[in-house]
Amino acid sequence: MSVEIKNCIAILQTVYQSKYGTPDLFVKSPGRINLIGEHTDYNLGFVLPAAIDKAIYIAIGKRSDREIHLTAADLNESFSVSMNEMEKSKMDWPNYLLGIVDQLVKSGAKLSGFNAVITGDVPLGAGLSSSAAVECATVFALNELFVLGLSKLEMVKLAQKAENHFVGLQCGIMDMFASMFGKADAVIQLDCRSLEYHYSPFNQEGIRIVLLDTCVKHSLASSEYNVRRKECEAGVAFLQKSYPEVASLRDVSFEMLRELEGQVNEKVFNRCKFIVEEIKRLQDACLNLAQNDLISFGKKMYETHEGLSKLYEVSCHELDFLADHAKLNEQVLGARMMGGGFGGCTINLVKESAVPDFIAQSEIAFQKVFNNNLKSYIVSIGDGTSVISIA
Repeated sequence: MSVEIKNCIAILQTVYQSKYGTPDLFVKSPGRINLIGEHTDYNLGFVLPAAIDKAIYIAIGKRSDREIHLTAADLNESFSVSMNEMEKSKMDWPNYLLGIVDQLVKSGAKLSGFNAVITGDVPLGAGLSSSAAVECATVFALNELFVLGLSKLEMVKLAQKAENHFVGLQCGIMDMFASMFGKADAVIQLDCRSLEYHYSPFNQEGIRIVLLDTCVKHSLASSEYNVRRKECEAGVAFLQKSYPEVASLRDVSFEMLRELEGQVNEKVFNRCKFIVEEIKRLQDACLNLAQNDLISFGKKMYETHEGLSKLYEVSCHELDFLADHAKLNEQVLGARMMGGGFGGCTINLVKESAVPDFIAQSEIAFQKVFNNNLKSYIVSIGDGTSVISIA
């Protein structure tokens, strides 16, 4: 057990003991990264996420009544509610746990009340899906605690529904899937149409994954996300006139794409072009991983960033600067913006010996241009949601 896990468990034990007694079990659920395949999920393409070694931790125990008592150790906040009168909390964080209970009850699961304490070391607001980690930790813990017999896939689907319907965010399934199904030294090639998946090896020897956090979140993010979805749907709708079998951009060939050019406005064409290229790029990138060819894989990361910036137009000045800065460094195999866009992190594959210099040089350059501090996180690919044994 790592020092980080021991520290988080110690916090949970101390807080839980002071409030509720002795917990029945501990569960951890990791945050996630996505190596390549951005904005392809809602176009029913492929994504390539992985769980990381930063996680949300939960201590949980049964109650004899129908009360739910929750504590966020890091925030020093508590919340309680009766299962008979459950509704959204104005405190926000409890909703990720309550949403799970709401979905379980609607599915017919037999639950009583429970106590839970959460903590974690997933950086908040960095695009590492701490919310999905909370949801996966909660559903996994309740499944164990009440012996519900749910499969991992059932838990993932339930966690997505909880966020869509209770929290109110229309997210895709990738974040929960990566948190639940993560596997050390492997990335998950997930088909967002069929939910079939397989693991591609990711040899981390001599390479570190470095995230550079711009600490920027432009207000365009949510509104422009919806615009991109509509633009992709417009391209599909036009192609369906000639190709009724096309249900999403996943079904669009390069030949169909060429027919689209000049028939729709330039923005719609560019959005479709990026997605069709990105779906193919991800499949080729998985072949690179199978051959342990991280140099070719890294080049595709740069190509993805270029497409996200110029064709899909979801980058920003800060992200473009970091990607361009990384490209000048021969010790960086690949870099790109990660996530929905308009802020957040770049993900960088960096030779291990060069990591300290790379981070230092990036911080200095970023401060000079933007007069703002850059945060950095070094992450490794780890296993997904699981019970933690403290014996």
